[in-house]
Amino acid sequence: MAAMTDEETEPLLDKLDAAQKVRLLTGATTWRTYGEPAVGLRPLTLSDGPAGVRGETWDERETSLVLPSPTALAASWDERLLTDLGALLASEARRKGVDVLLAPTLNLHRSPLGGRHFECFSEDPLLTGRTGAALVRGIQSGGVAATAKHFVGNDAETDRLTVDVRVDERTLHEVYLAPFEEVVAAGVWAVMSAYNKVGGVTMSASPLLAHPLKDGWGFDGLVVSDWGGVRTLLESARSGQDLAMPGPDGPWAAGLLAALEQGLIPAEAVDDKVRRLLRLARRVGALGADGVGAFGSGDPAHRPGRPAHRPPVAPAAARTLLRRAVSAGAVLLRNEGGLLPLDPAALKSVAVIGPHATAVRIQGGGSAEVFPEHVVTPLAGIERALDGAAAVTYRPGLPPSGRPEPLGRDRARDPRDGEPGVLVRLLDAHGAELHAEHRLSGRIVEPSVPAGDAALIEIRALYRPAESGTWTWAVGGWGDISLSVDGHEVLSGTFPLDSDDPTRVHVAPPLYTARAEMTADREVEVVARRSLTPGSGVATVLAAAPPAGDAHAALTDAVAAARAADVAVVVVGTTEQSESEGHDRESLDLPEGQDALVRAVARANPRTVVLVNAGGPVALPWHERAPALLLAWFPGQEAGDGLADVLFGRTEPGGRLPTTWAAAQDDVPVLGTAPGADGRLHYAEGAHIGYRAWLRTGAAPAYWFGHGLGYTGWEYEELTAPESVRPGEPFDVRVRVRNSGRRRGREVVQVYLARSGSAVERPVRRLIGYAAVEAEPGESTVAVVRVDGRALAHWSPGRHGWETEAGAFTLLGGRSAGDLPLTAGIVARPGPDSAGKGSGNGSEHDGERSPLML
Repeated sequence: MAAMTDEETEPLLDKLDAAQKVRLLTGATTWRTYGEPAVGLRPLTLSDGPAGVRGETWDERETSLVLPSPTALAASWDERLLTDLGALLASEARRKGVDVLLAPTLNLHRSPLGGRHFECFSEDPLLTGRTGAALVRGIQSGGVAATAKHFVGNDAETDRLTVDVRVDERTLHEVYLAPFEEVVAAGVWAVMSAYNKVGGVTMSASPLLAHPLKDGWGFDGLVVSDWGGVRTLLESARSGQDLAMPGPDGPWAAGLLAALEQGLIPAEAVDDKVRRLLRLARRVGALGADGVGAFGSGDPAHRPGRPAHRPPVAPAAARTLLRRAVSAGAVLLRNEGGLLPLDPAALKSVAVIGPHATAVRIQGGGSAEVFPEHVVTPLAGIERALDGAAAVTYRPGLPPSGRPEPLGRDRARDPRDGEPGVLVRLLDAHGAELHAEHRLSGRIVEPSVPAGDAALIEIRALYRPAESGTWTWAVGGWGDISLSVDGHEVLSGTFPLDSDDPTRVHVAPPLYTARAEMTADREVEVVARRSLTPGSGVATVLAAAPPAGDAHAALTDAVAAARAADVAVVVVGTTEQSESEGHDRESLDLPEGQDALVRAVARANPRTVVLVNAGGPVALPWHERAPALLLAWFPGQEAGDGLADVLFGRTEPGGRLPTTWAAAQDDVPVLGTAPGADGRLHYAEGAHIGYRAWLRTGAAPAYWFGHGLGYTGWEYEELTAPESVRPGEPFDVRVRVRNSGRRRGREVVQVYLARSGSAVERPVRRLIGYAAVEAEPGESTVAVVRVDGRALAHWSPGRHGWETEAGAFTLLGGRSAGDLPLTAGIVARPGPDSAGKGSGNGSEHDGERSPLML
């Protein structure tokens, strides 16, 4: 929908007094804004959603479709697929009554240790920007606002609320701001300011929100804070920050009206914030005469005033699309001897090994988690694909991890109704019941009703253990915590709140453990309680882990199964403890003996396929011993079927790496994510992150950015480009490739730029464009790679704008940052640079130096 014009907006602003305007600028609840009947404005509903739309409630009974992780989406290098998936997210948002989806995440994989990289796309600003823009177009085609986040510099999780990122001006513009500029150029309707500081200024108060975001790039949408990200009054209110979430409390709710009335905040600044909110409301159909009738009633998916866009996606079509997305993002890193694809007709037996084969991670941990209606595991997908044609055996290969997991429906039941699950109660200070409900999991992020005057939350279950021995029980939460098992108190203590990170407080509180002896199949009652105090949230967890198993026996059993099978498929991966929002990773190593498991199985069976179930890079010290190595990422709810499609050749592995993978952590050139004692995290490497950093060191990683094999071969035959271009002029690079294999395939043709003897420091080479082509065996085809007019330019700190260095550049074409067989020269002719996407060149701000720059 077109943006609301000033002529349409001003009469609405005139209807609002100062108090009404200010009220609109802080959330009404955790997930909603205020409505205003005087102008026909209904509340806007916001929701987390990079890999699925949760909606307003965090309840496992309210299920969502789960997409592959954003790293997997970027690995597809397929913008049409991203747009289709964005439209699916919009359909889900409409079904759940959501107006604003808090996605995509455009922060970069600066270090592979970043704990939230599964939610980000890649290490490269161009790939990230183009992938994000495609997703935005799909989301907004459905009348739902996308939100580009986290603007800017939130590239790690350590001390993310307070870390002060220090980055030079040129790197900031060329690398970290570039994806956001691309998405703004694509028309994104909202941008989220980050928690962290850049150059000493918290992002919710940063001058970057005004310039370049609004004034330079022409962003006409709304800037929403990350949850709790507005921490000051005057600094943030004077900045380009527009909406403070959540509500109803916060610095703006407490003091913005008084500051406005005292002249401490310009009235024009408040009007601009409200104007942007109204513009967003109109875009999603929340503003106008029809909007008044939509307050809190009716089917949210068909709210009056919501624009008519794409029809809802049917469940069968959604599953088909999600299944296709699994194979599109799966990256075949290695395939010695053409082991893959497997021929089902030639197989008599398959051994599936590894805990992740049955407990696959379909998504990353943290605020973006959603609850799937179903999950297809790798084991189930393989069994379904073979359909009895070959015998499938499963062995975990490792004993139980010992980590307590929330009680589920398999062994726990509600003591009141006997149904699988648990009983959750809210109690007053005297233990009297205020509310009770049946839930399906021992992890309760929030009850279905507000806690209100409750003093305690209780989770109660009847539990039937599968085996005898010493079980580990755990309760998650804050405050006074107790746990009783079979009438015996095994845990009691006070655990004060020690974090102000919203995810840790409200989503993933720490677990406190105790041990208890259990007898197999003897049902006992388990009761966990925690106190509720202001600021400590209500999230509570009741979890258990069985007795420690025999690691040697588990490994021996797996090796025997592998040796006896025609093919062994080993599924390994990360855990929520090693890869999740809220903390960075301490190590790239796979946890819990998985490296030893892979080595042992590969020795036992020379036809071993390894599937890696991780959201970001992991160390692969055994990678050269694995005949076939397939990166599955966090593949979403259709994981098993999509991966089986690749394993058995129904589809090609379509993915190419969006991030460089090292064989060992010590090899990584840019690694640190922790700030120094002064709270500053220095991006001292400048623009040299990812493959650029590897190229500067001269070392080779295990697998380069852009790498990925298909089921056919390709010959790169010719690269042609214009002999010269003017500054700011887009141009086409044509790369002819030939399918040299035996089946139809898809190739992602990549074009990089290099310049020797430059007057300014540059990466050895950097990605400037890509295009995918398909061809039959023996067929040649031409990939036309459109290169943006700014590709030859660099950011000038002296001019605070873009400049193009005249002279010769080299274009390189190939299949990855480390495999570029074709080259051609191109000359940048002298001349003034044009403005490009929204660079701000020519604006009145170009001559000003931002105070945050070092």
